[in-house]
Amino acid sequence: MHVPVLLKEVVEILNPMPGEFFIDGTAGSGGHSAAILEKIGASGKLLAIDWDEKAIERLKDGKLKNSENAILVRGNYADLPEILEKNNLNLSGADGLLIDLGMSSDQLEHSGRGFSFLRNEPLDMRYGGEGLTAAEAVNSFSEKDLADIFWKYGEEKFSRQIAKKICEERKKKRILTTFELVDIIRRAVPRNYEKGRLHPATRVFQALRIYVNAELQNLEKLLKNLDRILRPEGRAAIISFHSLEDRLVKNYFRALAKEGRAELLTKKPIKPTEEEIRINPRSRSAKLRAIIYDNNPTQ
Repeated sequence: MHVPVLLKEVVEILNPMPGEFFIDGTAGSGGHSAAILEKIGASGKLLAIDWDEKAIERLKDGKLKNSENAILVRGNYADLPEILEKNNLNLSGADGLLIDLGMSSDQLEHSGRGFSFLRNEPLDMRYGGEGLTAAEAVNSFSEKDLADIFWKYGEEKFSRQIAKKICEERKKKRILTTFELVDIIRRAVPRNYEKGRLHPATRVFQALRIYVNAELQNLEKLLKNLDRILRPEGRAAIISFHSLEDRLVKNYFRALAKEGRAELLTKKPIKPTEEEIRINPRSRSAKLRAIIYDNNPTQ
């Protein structure tokens, strides 16, 4: 079962109140959504979005079942202004916004789309099912482009060796499954890779997933559209799991604060407690940053 990351901290910092309108832009398994719904009550409204159609179906039968004040939409949080307009929800903006950039346990373990290097599945990695697959990238991109992706989005120090090995192996046969890619990565990196602290495929899989789903571009688009999403004094909280994501959020939030368009609620990111990491090891790299947004700053 998926465990929502930093749940207590999210509820405390966003402080949902009865009657407010909130957005969970990455609803996933619904843990955060359910907690927000409880706080906003029957008079409040929640827009729960997920790019994954299966996630929306699970929410309808699970955590958000029979929730009359929850609106479930399959879509990309980067398109939130359009989603709000289409659902007639953009009248004055949202009181609160949550974005959790992490993978859900359901996606890792039950999607069948190759997100996990521990399961032998087709090398797909698309959240929404549209666009380029990971297999298409691995089998068609140049050695340099693959190395750049592994380094930029995964910070993989053996990116060149892995890219070279992939290009050698795909000449023999196309690389179509996760285990085929894992085997190639294992043979490309030193035997004592990271001294056993990290699975050799971790960073490559992360990099491919971020690239295939344009995750950094989507996040940047969301940040630039906050004025079309939140009402004045609305709160935004973003949980990131990757240094590139966190840097993007940190820099954008700080720039808004410097311009007088936001108040930082987190001078430093909020991280999981040791107890949460023990219960949910996947939370260990999570960082929560939040602001109160003022889209009508005084001049």
